[in-house]
This record gives sequence, structure tokens and C-alpha cells, in this order.
Amino acid sequence: MTRTASPQAPHSQYLPDERWLTLTAAGLQLQLDLDQGLPRLAHLGRPLAVDPATQRRLGAGATPQASLDRLAPNTLFNDAGRGFPGQPALSGDRDGQDWLTDLRVVDVACHEDDGGAHARLTLRDAPSQLAVDLSVELGAEGVLRLQTTLHNPAKTPYRLDWLAAACLPLPVRFEECLTFGGRWVQEFTEARHVIGEGTLALENRRGRGSHQRVPSIVVGTPGFSEQRGEVISAHLAWSGNHRVLVERQFDGSTQLQLGALLLPGERTLAAGESITTPEVVLAWSDSGLNGASQRQHAALRARLDWPQADKPRPVHVNTWEALYFDHDAARLEELVQAAGEVGAERFVLDDGWFVGRDGERAALGDWYLDPGKYPQGLGPLIESVHARGMEFGLWVEPEMVNPDSELYRRHPEWILGLPEREQPLGRYQCVLDLTRPEVGDYLFERLDALLTEYPIRYLKWDMNRDLTHAASLAGEHAGRPAPHAQVEALYALLARLRAAHPAVEIESCASGGARTDHGILRHTHRVWTSDCNDPHERVHIQRGAGRFLPPELLGAHIGPEHAHTTSRRTSLAFRASTALFGHLGLELDVSRLDATERAELRGWIERYKALRGLLHGGIGWRLDCLDPHQHAHGVVAPDGGEALFNVSQLSMPRHALPAPQPLAGLDPVRRYRVELLELPEHPERRMKALPAWVEAQFDRGEVLEASGEQLMTLGLALPVLDPDQALLLHLRACD
Repeated sequence: MTRTASPQAPHSQYLPDERWLTLTAAGLQLQLDLDQGLPRLAHLGRPLAVDPATQRRLGAGATPQASLDRLAPNTLFNDAGRGFPGQPALSGDRDGQDWLTDLRVVDVACHEDDGGAHARLTLRDAPSQLAVDLSVELGAEGVLRLQTTLHNPAKTPYRLDWLAAACLPLPVRFEECLTFGGRWVQEFTEARHVIGEGTLALENRRGRGSHQRVPSIVVGTPGFSEQRGEVISAHLAWSGNHRVLVERQFDGSTQLQLGALLLPGERTLAAGESITTPEVVLAWSDSGLNGASQRQHAALRARLDWPQADKPRPVHVNTWEALYFDHDAARLEELVQAAGEVGAERFVLDDGWFVGRDGERAALGDWYLDPGKYPQGLGPLIESVHARGMEFGLWVEPEMVNPDSELYRRHPEWILGLPEREQPLGRYQCVLDLTRPEVGDYLFERLDALLTEYPIRYLKWDMNRDLTHAASLAGEHAGRPAPHAQVEALYALLARLRAAHPAVEIESCASGGARTDHGILRHTHRVWTSDCNDPHERVHIQRGAGRFLPPELLGAHIGPEHAHTTSRRTSLAFRASTALFGHLGLELDVSRLDATERAELRGWIERYKALRGLLHGGIGWRLDCLDPHQHAHGVVAPDGGEALFNVSQLSMPRHALPAPQPLAGLDPVRRYRVELLELPEHPERRMKALPAWVEAQFDRGEVLEASGEQLMTLGLALPVLDPDQALLLHLRACD
């Protein structure tokens, strides 16, 4: 029987006689049955005492008629050589040979440390002369990390078509999945699918991450919700082409695969060469989507490489929607002064600062300051920013070049492309070939020069087009697909820049939220969640992004009353209460606000500063709502002593009177003071009388006190809201 250990402390155990591997950490356990060299998943969930021999007898199923005499097992590395009829975890060949593999476990190594319980399974297949290492880690935060390395020890090359980073058998009880897609200004749109017999394959072939295909999926039991059901969330830490696949066979066996998608001929392993996939991060939960998200957040937080770990997330002002390309010195000074007055802490100068950049059609690649706009350099502007208590940030888009630029005229061969094939432009620009060392050197030299000359503490790193003709124009690999190598070169450039300037924070932006994966976040510290600042859309966008990313990484800005991307008009209260649950910033012309509006905005910024320790260090909870037009979510301090919840009404309520809303994540035995931070405008239009606890607070100054158990079980009566209004509930434990 597997030895018991603390369900929280990382622990690993391999029983060679029973061929049984167990990893335990943070209340989660993985058990693998390695009998006959096949990596079968025996258990993933809460720790469980299992006798291997008994479990093999319990789990061995029948063999149906009209099938192979022995059904191929569903394993952590499904192989066609065992008769598996679905998508194999490995696909490739040597000039039409060795296309069939049967890789078996020949070695197991495991250990534990403060970071988790770790195992490496080595699989070999003698006829094909291939070997695979499966890296399996159950992290101290309770996530399962899977990664695959393929070795070619043979004397001949092996052409690789597909290598799954993770191949996970799923229980038959998992009958639904949630995928994430959308488009520009409508990122992270969630779609729910029934898992039926056949294959659901979602592929991204845009060369970068994309709005349309996010490398993430959630699978689970029927009807899983925020607070109910068993689920596994899976995320591929990769910023390029990818495939996410769920496949169910006729016998009900189901597999989940994620990996980097390769174009034809993109990767061939030379004799003795190896390739390692990106990492897949999986989180299991038996308490709905919340449990999976909480594990994903904790795991990512533990790995972030902050320039200053204990620094609060500063309030941004970004100039884009205020100025666009109009970098007039007087206008900039107005904006700096107004930003300082309302309490901003970081001023980010967006596109338009470099030579020749008066619009989006020219000058990308020429990373030299425009002397016409900045005759004295950036020094005077930065001094003004510092004088008002803010740090300075700068927008760049290093991966791109306009054909109308000095760089392109000097080096047209530096772009990704194919000879004699005209490629479409995207935002009037081409993609620089980062796989060429001289291109990476040029970009590093220009960025390094700027960061050395000026006290720039933040880079907004943008990327505004897909890769189409993604091949090098010169060199030994000319004409071959290069999107995979392009992503690796991007990571290398970012790592080089971070090493040279460790105090600089970097944001990943890609036409909004088209590159928001854990891979890019190994080198950056924030994502621009969407170019849409309309809070009506942002509620959905931030909910989807928040499935895998904690709020302090999600750029969430207060935009103007009249949204530039949707033309919708919303109140400052709704815009601010939505942006509060991210990394707060301003994407509006603060200098054009009147005194009353500035005072209101300053109040919201002060509120954010008072609450950001809770918001960025707490545990996120999303609530199941009876009204489908209502969204409720919040953050609870790790010790349960404080909480903040948001309830947003996005269209007309389902009923004239809202149902009481149960909260979540509180300590059931403690009592809490519940305060409504602000009552949305014109309540008299919607209600003859307010809920009793709200009326007592606003009329008599009496604050409601209730136990956590009562608030989570019976709920809280809510005021009636109009569409595009929100409530903020602040709770503090009474002890």
C-alpha cells in the first residue's frame, strides 16, 4: 500500500516492485501505475490510500466485441504502436520509416524539495531508436506541471510533426469543457462544449498568441460552475502556434493533449539532438472553477520574477487614448500635471515618440528619439514626471518594422518572409526575423541605449500583427518555417534585456490581450488584457483572463466616459469598480476632466491604493449567480480577515427583486462588518425602499454584522441595479 504522508508537504514515492509512483503536495495527489512500462493515470485528486495490486484488479475493464483483442490503454503518452486509435502523443518519421512507436518506461527517478514533488519517467523504443523523458511535477502550490523531451540517439535525422507537451487521460465523468477565444477588444470569450465521441481540436497558426485561440482549456463534470463540480484547468506556457485537443474514443476513453504546433518541416532532430516542449500547467479542483483558478494563481505568483518583489502595483497613466501620435510638449505637460494631481504613480509614454513616427504607417524599427518632438531629449519630460511623484515608462514594439523605415531600407532581408512571395502587411508592418543574431543584437543595442541613457522603469512591449510567411530569408534555414524558433528568440531577447536591466518592469501587449500566457510571463510582469476599456465588456474579459492569471498581472484601466472601442457610455463608478480588480491604470485624458470629475477619480485611486494589498495578495472567488445577467466576484485575504466583492449588473435584472447573494471564502465562525462602499446613482428610480441593511448604513450609520457562515449560506439582500451598474461590498472581521 502506498505510504501515507502529510497531504500538504511535498512527498514523492516510487515502489519499484509494484511499479507504482505517487506524488503528493498541497492537498493533491497523483498516482501512476507503471506496470508493463505504460504510464497509466491511476488517480488525480485528494490524497488516497491505494493498494496497487487491488487497484489493478478493480480498474481492469472488459474488452468489447468488434475491437482489438486487447484495447490500447489510455496513458500519459499514447502511442500508435500499441494500437491506440486516436491522436498519438508523438508523430514523425525518418524518410517514411519509424513512424510507429511504442515507447515504454525504462527508468523512474523522483524526489521532493520545497518547490514540490518531482518525477522523471524515461521511455524508450528500440526499433525507432527514440527516447522520451516525461517531466512530472506536483508543485508546492498544488498544480501539476508536465513537460516532454524527445531524444534522437540514432545516426539519422528524425522529422518531427507533433510532440505533446502533456497527454492526460481524462475520466469518463468529464463530459464538458470550457474554451477561450474571441477577437480584438473581445478577448477571453468563453465557450462551453459537450465532450462527445470524436475530437475537439483548437489550433492557433498565427505565429504569436492570438485573440482567437487562447492556449487554455477547462474540462470537468456536467454543469460545473464557479463553485461546483470537478474540473481540471490546463494552460500551455507558450507564446506561439499551439494545439489544444480533447478526444473521446468509442469506448469512452478520453484524452487531453496540449503542445506547440509545428508547421511542415519546421523541426528535424539531427543525430543526437533533443527537443523539449513548453510546459503545461494543470490544476485539479472538486470545488468548481474557483479551486482551479486559485491554484493557477498561486503557482504563477510563486514563479514571477519581480524587479522589486514587495513593491505595490503602481497606478498607471498611459498616454495612448489621450494623445495618440500627437506628442505636443504643452499637451504632455498638462497630462503629466493632471496625472500627478489625481494620484497616478507611473506615466507611460505610448507610440509616437521616435523619429518619423507621426502615424501607424512608418518608422517602426527606427528606435531613435524624434528630435523635432523632443529637442532636449526625454530628460525634461522625465524630470516633470518625477517631480510629481511618478516613475516613467515607454512604449516599444521591437519585433516589428514598417517598410517605410530607415531600418527596412537598409536591411530588407531582416524580415520574416519567402522569396518571390508577396506577404500581406498587418497594421502596415512586417515582422523582424529574431532568429538572426544580428537582428537580436540591433534590437538589444537600441533598447539598452534608451534604458541606459534615461531612468526608464517600465517598458510596454507591444506586438501588433500575426506571422504569415514566417521563414528566414537567408542563411542555412532559408525558406523553412521559423515561428517556433521566433518565439524562442523572443524569449532570449527578453531574458538578455532583463539581465542587463533587472530594475525594469516589462508589460506584454499584443493588440491588447493576444499574448497573455505563462511563457511570456517568465520574462514579463504584466499583460495588457484588452484594448477595450469599456467596463461592460471588461467584466467578461477579465473573468476569462482571471481563470489563469491573478489580478495584479491584468492591466485594467479606467477609460473615458465614451469608450473609444464600443461607443458605449458608462459612469465613472462602473468603470472604476471594474478596473479596481486588476492592475489599475488610466487610459483617458485626465487633463480634460473638470474639478468634480478629477475629485471623484482621485477618490477611486485612493480606494485602490488602500485595497491593493488585499486585491493583489488575496484569494480570488467568483460567485454563482441566479441572474445570468449578473456577475459577482471578490477577493478574500489569506487569513480571512478582510474581503472585497463586486456585483455587476450587465443588462436588465432577471427579476424585479434580486435574489439574496451568498458570498464565498469567508471564515464561517467569524463575524464580519459588511459595508456597501458606494450606492449607485439614482436608487429612487429603481426602489421605493432599500434593503434594510443598506438603509441602516446610509440613514443611521449602522453597519451590518453577520457570521461568515450566514453570509455564505443564506446570502445578502442586494439593491436593485440598472444595467451597467456595480456594487462594492467591503467586509472586515470583527475580531
